[in-house]
Amino acid sequence: MAWNEPGGSKDRDPWGDRKPDDGPPDLDEVFRKMQEKISGLFGGKGRRGGGGGGAGGTGGTGGILSLVAILLAVWFAWDSVYIIQQAERGVVLRFGKYVTTLEPGFNVRWPQPVEKVIKVNVNEVRRQTLSAQLLTKDLNLININLVVQFKVRDEYKYALAVRNPDFSLRESTESALREVVGGLTIDEIVSAQGGRSELVDAVKVQLQHTIDKYNTGLLTAKVIIDQVKPPDEVRAAYEDAITAKEDLDTEIKKAEAYARGIVPKAEGEAESIIQAAQAYRQRVINKAKGETARFLKILKEYRRAPAVTRTRLYLETMETLLAKSSKVMVKIKDGNSVLYLPIDRFMQQGARPMPRSLPMDPSALPSPSPTQLPSDNPRGSRERGVR
Repeated sequence: MAWNEPGGSKDRDPWGDRKPDDGPPDLDEVFRKMQEKISGLFGGKGRRGGGGGGAGGTGGTGGILSLVAILLAVWFAWDSVYIIQQAERGVVLRFGKYVTTLEPGFNVRWPQPVEKVIKVNVNEVRRQTLSAQLLTKDLNLININLVVQFKVRDEYKYALAVRNPDFSLRESTESALREVVGGLTIDEIVSAQGGRSELVDAVKVQLQHTIDKYNTGLLTAKVIIDQVKPPDEVRAAYEDAITAKEDLDTEIKKAEAYARGIVPKAEGEAESIIQAAQAYRQRVINKAKGETARFLKILKEYRRAPAVTRTRLYLETMETLLAKSSKVMVKIKDGNSVLYLPIDRFMQQGARPMPRSLPMDPSALPSPSPTQLPSDNPRGSRERGVR
């Protein structure tokens, strides 16, 4: 009988199920229907009425196993495929033991917990800052702000050798900074002639040595000294010391500039004096050689005619001496009188221009007036000669 024929059941649908009542649905009935539908999808048969209960139970078990298999397949595909980016490397662990390193690209591995892949970015440049108050070699306190830039050099060591590489790097940075600063004075650290650059280089070398010893797998790319300043309690005295040092450097530079200006001048004067001395030396040598040659020539003539040569030398000598004298005294032969001739006046008058209209008259010249001078020789009137 059809379900809608007269006399048929009014509370059932065409599939033999009961029509839903107007009340809320039964949860057990809903779950039962869902189980039957899933079992039907995987080859099971849903229950129809009271018979065939055993077949329905067998179909439900097979559907659950199929669902579990699908979930396992999805989980395997999801957890076994690894895409390694260009800047990354994949460290593979199988049951906690290192197996290999994955290169960039598409990779398939066993899912967890069989294998585990740790991705490490080897191209990223990371930063770490550090602020510390340190003691210098000359027992001065100084505050230093430091920035360290680093990246991963060995992905295996970075992932497995150290539990926390970033923390190890921070501790190593502070240790290296304290060691380097403890070996320098405060003047060497703040010196304008490369103090900070030398500190940066020393800290970088010491830090790399320390993290290599700990097998962190890190590479120190760059160390930057952000700020170097004394503690607030001694900042005023420190600034006074810096000002005094700058003044000292300024005076030193002024002295060096003065030396650069005066030294070439002194060297030039010294060279001029040396050249003048060498010229004088050569002139004296040449004069001495000339006088020697002249003396030897005169000696040769003297040996031939001594009297003539002696007389000629006497006359030449007197001529040279009298040419420089403007006064002449003549001893009169008879008597104690000395004749004085004012030759200097004659020379002055001779230097004056004479009028051309007047002839030269010898009588116009002033006559020499004899001057009576006491004789130097009381015995007689011997001629003294000419002075």
